[in-house]
Amino acid sequence: MAIGILGRKVGMTQLFDESGRVIPVTVLQAGPCHVLQIRTKDRDGYDAVQLGYLDKPRRLASRSERGHVAKLDSKRSKSLSQSGVAVLEKADCEPKRFIREFRGDSSAYTIGQEVGVAALAEVKAVDVIGTSKGRGYSGAMKRHNFSGQRATHGVKKCHRHLGGTGMSAYPSRVFKGKRMPGQYGNARSTMRNLQVVKVDEENNLLLVRGAVPGPNGGYVTIRETNKL
Repeated sequence: MAIGILGRKVGMTQLFDESGRVIPVTVLQAGPCHVLQIRTKDRDGYDAVQLGYLDKPRRLASRSERGHVAKLDSKRSKSLSQSGVAVLEKADCEPKRFIREFRGDSSAYTIGQEVGVAALAEVKAVDVIGTSKGRGYSGAMKRHNFSGQRATHGVKKCHRHLGGTGMSAYPSRVFKGKRMPGQYGNARSTMRNLQVVKVDEENNLLLVRGAVPGPNGGYVTIRETNKL
């Protein structure tokens, strides 16, 4: 299984290596996470480990969120137990704000186990998945780096416009996928093969070289890269 953990983006800074060169790094608060569920091929059709990160106050959590991590007495649970149906084991922890699954062999994990940043101590590079900053409805120049119209003779009040989009008499339509204005950002984004510069187990911090998608405080998924 590819080693993985959940966390949040703290911000960017820089470090100096032994030769004095500057290394731009992103600081990630990675874990601690709790193992909430273990998926098996017999029961779920695939093998995976479900992790939860960052406690959510019980007063803010719904009943389903509380029942996901701890056993709740209900008519349904009583009827299931009376009919002989085995109730799934619970992690017996606080409800979590951020929950994701990592597919792969789950034999090394147990429900309720705490996973910390020490799991990435021997990993050299990681993939970081986050949600990019939303920039709203943007024009073609901002969204696709178009150069725009010229700012000299013959151009009147359309300097930042898209330009021609359709074809002539044939095929007399706009091709699908044409780069146009539209929603920019606020989408799942993956930065692959980021070098792990430092692991701070005491403060649950992971420092990776380069940038990570999303704002400071945004949730991220960190996993061992599969890129050679």
